[in-house]
Amino acid sequence: MDSNNFEGEAPIELRSLEEVEKLVRRLYLPGPFQEVSKIQDALQKIQRSQEGWRFADALLQSHDNNVRFFGALTFLIKINKDWESLSGEDANLLLDTLIQWLLRLVDGGIPKLVIRKLCSALVAYYLRPDITWKQPIRHLVQCLNEGNVVPNNPGEQGPSISSMISQLSLPSILVILWFSRGLAEEVKASGSSLETHKYYERVSANIADTVEVLQLTMVAVNHPGSTLFEESISCFHDWIGFAHRAWIDKALELDPLRPLTPLAMVALSNDDMYGVTVELFTDVLVNFPTFLTPQDLMSLATLLTNSKAQDIIARLKRGDHDVETMSFARLLIAYGDAAVQDLAEKADVQQFNQILVQLLDLLSCEGYPGVEDAVCDEALEFWMTYTEHLIDSLFSAEEPKPAWMGGARQRVVSVIEACWAKIRMPSSRVTVTWDADERASFGNFRRDVEDLLQSSYTLLGPDIFEKLAHLALQSLQTHVWSDLEATLFCLNALADAVANADLVDQILTRLFDSSLFADMMNKTLSIPAKTRQTAVTMITKYPEFFERNVQHLPPMLNFLFRSLEAPGLANVAAKAIASTCLTCRKSLTSEIGAFLLQYEVLSTLESVDAYVKEKVIGAIAAIVQVLPTERDKLGPFSILVQYVEREVASSKSSLQASKAEDYQASAVCALECLASMAKASATPDDVVIDLDADIQPQAQFWTEGEGAALQAQVVRIVKKFYGEINWNSDVVKASCQVLRPGYKENTPGLFVFPTIVTVGLVMASTLQTARLDYVLDTASAMLNRHPVESEFNMRHAATSFLIHVLNLIHAMEVNRAIDPDVNASGINLAAKMIPRYLHSMIRVPNIEKLFETTLVCLEAPDLMPKRAAADFWAAFVQKHELSDEDQQIVRAAMQQYGPQLCVILVRQIGGDGSRSELDTFAEPLKKVVFAQPLAKQWLANALDHEEFPSTNVGPTEKRVWLQKIMNLRGARGTNNVIKDFWIACRGTEYSYAYK
Repeated sequence: MDSNNFEGEAPIELRSLEEVEKLVRRLYLPGPFQEVSKIQDALQKIQRSQEGWRFADALLQSHDNNVRFFGALTFLIKINKDWESLSGEDANLLLDTLIQWLLRLVDGGIPKLVIRKLCSALVAYYLRPDITWKQPIRHLVQCLNEGNVVPNNPGEQGPSISSMISQLSLPSILVILWFSRGLAEEVKASGSSLETHKYYERVSANIADTVEVLQLTMVAVNHPGSTLFEESISCFHDWIGFAHRAWIDKALELDPLRPLTPLAMVALSNDDMYGVTVELFTDVLVNFPTFLTPQDLMSLATLLTNSKAQDIIARLKRGDHDVETMSFARLLIAYGDAAVQDLAEKADVQQFNQILVQLLDLLSCEGYPGVEDAVCDEALEFWMTYTEHLIDSLFSAEEPKPAWMGGARQRVVSVIEACWAKIRMPSSRVTVTWDADERASFGNFRRDVEDLLQSSYTLLGPDIFEKLAHLALQSLQTHVWSDLEATLFCLNALADAVANADLVDQILTRLFDSSLFADMMNKTLSIPAKTRQTAVTMITKYPEFFERNVQHLPPMLNFLFRSLEAPGLANVAAKAIASTCLTCRKSLTSEIGAFLLQYEVLSTLESVDAYVKEKVIGAIAAIVQVLPTERDKLGPFSILVQYVEREVASSKSSLQASKAEDYQASAVCALECLASMAKASATPDDVVIDLDADIQPQAQFWTEGEGAALQAQVVRIVKKFYGEINWNSDVVKASCQVLRPGYKENTPGLFVFPTIVTVGLVMASTLQTARLDYVLDTASAMLNRHPVESEFNMRHAATSFLIHVLNLIHAMEVNRAIDPDVNASGINLAAKMIPRYLHSMIRVPNIEKLFETTLVCLEAPDLMPKRAAADFWAAFVQKHELSDEDQQIVRAAMQQYGPQLCVILVRQIGGDGSRSELDTFAEPLKKVVFAQPLAKQWLANALDHEEFPSTNVGPTEKRVWLQKIMNLRGARGTNNVIKDFWIACRGTEYSYAYK
């Protein structure tokens, strides 16, 4: 472009051009971030200035390629940002200028980046509205063929593209491909924008010319190493991506592009062209398989099963995971996913059968999954898809079942056999060399195999369960421990799938009648810890079996208690003991003495940690819970509490020896043991409660009778540690967990404490108390349900809690240490008082501080306090059955705070709040509209308030919105009306994203 003629402006002075060039060169040199940022700001101002057009033209004349690139970039930015400043004549002149620069640079050895950026500028030009450039590809080919800018006459046919392309140099042809790719990429990249839809028809008009170009350039496969072919494939790839987006929107037919597929497929057999082509077909198979015709898929199947393909599979099985083999594996898997129906139902077709064989071979490559074997997990995903297709077909098909189903089922069995071999644990000499990622990858593969087994049971039925059990017995007899572990792992995976109790009992009886438990306890056998661990896990997977077959409990429990002595097994064994006792508690009451003796021995072992003690003591408490009378429970509970007192004594010794960490550890252990007992001794969910029974004798037993002293002892332990070290989060949490299970109980018990215990714990908390939010949540839990306590005591407790919350709020304000979690928990606690304890709430001194705090939290940046405050007001503003005096107090509170609440809600819905918070604000707004007579007036004033955040809506829009809200009165649809108003207030930039 002649800088003297463009837009009639004065020519650029040489001095200013030199300054710009210097800035551009400095931009591409290493330097401090602040300096680079300043240079960028200066150059951006130049680009957006009125002289930016002339600067772009002048910079392209430079001999520095970085400067040239910046010149091309400036043209692109000006076209996208300042197009409206051009007249029709200027636009035509700009097109000629851009093409002139292409012609000057294309054969001059200029870097690809500069020329591609010019192509991007031409693409941007083409996508501007009201342009006369209707056949850009043909026009560019003509200009490159002539070596000059030829007139843009879209109505003239001229010579064919084929004849002109054959005369062009390689760089010129690449320019055409880059421009064509740019067209597809630009629209595809912004395909989610509503504005882009109108470009589909315009860009689609270039398909015919693009196909004509590609039909010529893709034959470059005959020239090994040709850049032209790679660019052609990449261009084809981008146009398929564009076609996918357009096809979804039903704006494009696929047939014009499909004739190019066979040309691309030929390159799969060419080593030099394989990489770029395999990427194309893998992507199409994964993201747009509909593009490929049945003939294309069959041709691909033939290529995937030829001798070269079989050679690659052999290399993969040997552990050769180079670029070629891995890309082939991904192509094969992608084909499997795309053609899964044909593969399942037409396995008699030679190519399909061979592909299934190869996909099965991918599960048999050397190495461990996720470590040496990088393809096994992806192959397993295909077989999951395959199995799901079989299951869908099984349920949708009418009798008789399809003839192909039998062979397909057998293939799934082969897959499971291959997976079984892959999940076998390596020796410790191998695993010690793995890093964390490799360990995680191998573990993920095993979990995926679990998923496959669970899915396949629907298809294969009891046969697979019985086959695995038989394999486990074989491995046990031959002492092949890695095989045994893999088989037990598979049986564990099927635990939730097998519904036939008789079948489970029949098969597992053979397994548990074998030497399994005896061998696992035999220290003379070199059994890997993982095998023993998986055997222990099996007990937790089939608890109902032991509940139905109590004769297996003694050897199993003996095995578990022996396993507690092994550091690698202790935790999983303790968990198994806990789950077994919980499930089989009624069958174990006669063994309580033996359990207590076992714990006596266990507690003396230094190797036993707190987790094991907690689980085992909870297991014993679960058995004690089902004893017939409270007096029967007292003795065993007393012994268990004595064991806890040992931890208390140990903590005292540690404190006297100035061993602070040991002191805290003993305290946590004691409290967690009590919490475990409390949880385990709770009434099971399946127990029928006799609501007519007289609970008074039981209540007296634990509050005034023989059990009162034991309950007081438990309370003393909790108070001691909570009072001494409530800055320790584990101590605080465990203390609360001792109390919580009793809140759900309908009958008194050792761990059903009077409300004064919880009140005392809450009132003892300060801002320095760890997990203060958890303490307040515990108070909420008590208010939510404590059926044993009297109404008077509960009201007193609620009042005490609220007074303490107000004190905490005041303390946070004084210390300027607002904790969002504590704020949220305190507000939630207040909300739990509505409506049951509303009478008490409104009479608490300084209750106005609660209302003010919740209003502040509605606008706070932290999400949890905001939600808690919204829930509080949604509960408070509703109509409640109260005395006249209470109604008057509540009405006065609403008159004072209702207008403020509406101002805040309207301000948030009017644009201050985020999209994700609208449902949170909707709830209190709906309740206000439904329950408060003055709601319309309050909301109208809020809409007219000076702090309303948006200028995008006027009085009419506000009035219409208010009318809709009032008409709906909290009904369905209110949230949508609120969302639409928020969008309108935010402005048009949000409308595309949320409409």
